[in-house]
Amino acid sequence: MIANTIDEVIEYLEHIIQTSIHEESSLGYFAALYQNVTIQVKNKLGQQYFDDDQRMEQLDVVFANRYLAAYSDYQQEKNITKSWEVAFKLSKNKELIILQHLLLGMNAHINLDLGIAAACVTTKATINDLQSDFNKINDILSSLVNQVQQDLAKIWPTLLKLLKWAKKVDDFLINFSMNLARDGAWKFANELAVFEEKSKRDLLIFERDCKISELSKLITNHGIVGRIIFIIIRLGERGMPSDKIKALGNSNQTS
Repeated sequence: MIANTIDEVIEYLEHIIQTSIHEESSLGYFAALYQNVTIQVKNKLGQQYFDDDQRMEQLDVVFANRYLAAYSDYQQEKNITKSWEVAFKLSKNKELIILQHLLLGMNAHINLDLGIAAACVTTKATINDLQSDFNKINDILSSLVNQVQQDLAKIWPTLLKLLKWAKKVDDFLINFSMNLARDGAWKFANELAVFEEKSKRDLLIFERDCKISELSKLITNHGIVGRIIFIIIRLGERGMPSDKIKALGNSNQTS
């Protein structure tokens, strides 16, 4: 499952979405949300939004292929990065709420994969030319936060009120704000771009992967009060995983 164009990325994501709906798998949550972001990127190509449309599509495809390859390899029980392994394994944890599943995917993809993708489409000499468009794709990614809140509200209208009362939304946004993820990913991309030797890049990626996989604990481990609140939220989430996947994908429309 390796895409060559942004249209193929959208097509492969649709395959994951439909498979997840059929299997009632929470793996479809992130895929549905990610497809929406990819469509937004596609719609901005040719609109004088990005400095370099061709490079941006290349970045989008390389970036997406990190996720698509991890998903495919996980299904075949092959070795994958620790960050994605944690996210995929926890997809079977029925105690987690939708927001936690989404954040686990975002943690692996943005905090690890985005920097790798940026380094892959540039060199030490050209990476600074990418920064403007890199920030723009992150502006689109940051819209995930508001979109998640809106889509989750469709599933359970009282969810956000409860989260805000418990200050959990603020905690999540502080720990996983897209601005912080963007800055970390950009710094990581620059560190990778310095080295052309594969062995040195692989070592940096391994070290980064170990660090990012540990961040997943911030998403899943909470005190007694936090666990009680998430239990209440989980009990209030309506429908099967397929219903929730469809709710998260409602905004996946091209223009």
